[in-house]
Amino acid sequence: MTPRAGELLEISRAASVQFVRPILFRVIRTLDWTTYDGCAWLEGYELNAAGDAVARRTVFVRPAGLRRLSPTSPPAHQPTRRRASTA
Repeated sequence: MTPRAGELLEISRAASVQFVRPILFRVIRTLDWTTYDGCAWLEGYELNAAGDAVARRTVFVRPAGLRRLSPTSPPAHQPTRRRASTA
């Protein structure tokens, strides 16, 4: 699995020993840096439980250990416009 921009992932110890506690991660891009076979560098945002970005990070992972939480998708909600009342 090669992560794509916009995907939401759970990164845990299965993907990298540095993640004792799993984190939510929104992928910006997969970097083309030289690395070991079966590993990758990802750039993206660490998210809190509410889905808000709390830190921009570059992480070294084994893609086989990543858990995909959602496919590439648009933002969860779109702002709505209200019609101004005429009084």
